[in-house]
Amino acid sequence: MEFTRTLGRSGIEVSALGFGCWAIGGEWQDGAGQPLGWGKVGDEESVRAIHRALDLGVTFFDTADVYGTGHSERILGRALGRRRDEVVVATKWGNLFDPDTRTTSGTDDSPEHLRRALTASLRRLGTDHVDLYQLHIADADPERAARLRDACEELVGEGLIRAYAWSTDDPARAAVFAEGPHCAAVQHALNVLQDAPEMLLLCERADLASVNRSPLAMGLLTGKHAGRRSLESGDIRSRPPAWLQGFGDGTGADPAWLARVDALRDVLTGGGRTPTQGALAWLWARSPRTVPIPGFRSVAQAEENAGALEKGPLTAAELAEVERILQR
Repeated sequence: MEFTRTLGRSGIEVSALGFGCWAIGGEWQDGAGQPLGWGKVGDEESVRAIHRALDLGVTFFDTADVYGTGHSERILGRALGRRRDEVVVATKWGNLFDPDTRTTSGTDDSPEHLRRALTASLRRLGTDHVDLYQLHIADADPERAARLRDACEELVGEGLIRAYAWSTDDPARAAVFAEGPHCAAVQHALNVLQDAPEMLLLCERADLASVNRSPLAMGLLTGKHAGRRSLESGDIRSRPPAWLQGFGDGTGADPAWLARVDALRDVLTGGGRTPTQGALAWLWARSPRTVPIPGFRSVAQAEENAGALEKGPLTAAELAEVERILQR
């Protein structure tokens, strides 16, 4: 069964499941030494995983220039190679970084940087256009963001991008970009533990796709964090920043979050699904506009994630049971 979705008003069709390419960027950090990656990664395994995803019907890949300070884009571009025209590539801009030290150094919300960043991303990805270009500064000033939206319209006119979006959890900010004719989506956090009804309502009203980051709650919904396993030092979850919920500083997964995951296990694993596949199925059942983008670091993870496509969304009864369990 081919299971696809459309990126809002753009008409661009993608597999209902995208692959998030944050983890394959490897290790990187901010100026204070805070890890921003998911630990060490094997590039050859990353390439094999992308190839496996392609073979299993995944046609949407989401990365960012800052992931691994350029490394994720380079690996994705290398893996896609001649198959670039078979897929929809999304990337992001707005962060400044030094690839030599793998360190971030702030943000730049100017139209001038937008064009510089796109040129660099196209080079790393080995392509002449980006299908979905996303502002990666979640709390950017709305008035300055309106200038960036207009600059994105110019880039569409030049054929350098096909559509654009804002990666933000603020519906009011997302609405600023939605005023542009070629805005196709908003990327925001959404998973069975963290619903976002206001953002989904905006997507419905403005004809946008809901691209879902953290669809597995940073791994909590995979069922692999029971027992409070320790995380490697280069993993962002080992020293979580304030926005990353569900993990304690140096102590692994939060017991209260794990208890909710455990309570949901039976309903999410119905129909022969793994916990991961059940969490993705919830997202598809939640709205016809959702496109989850779980991360991956191995062929095995790629196969498990892509396997959710065959099983499709939860039923209406299963969706209602989730809400009952979580008392929402």
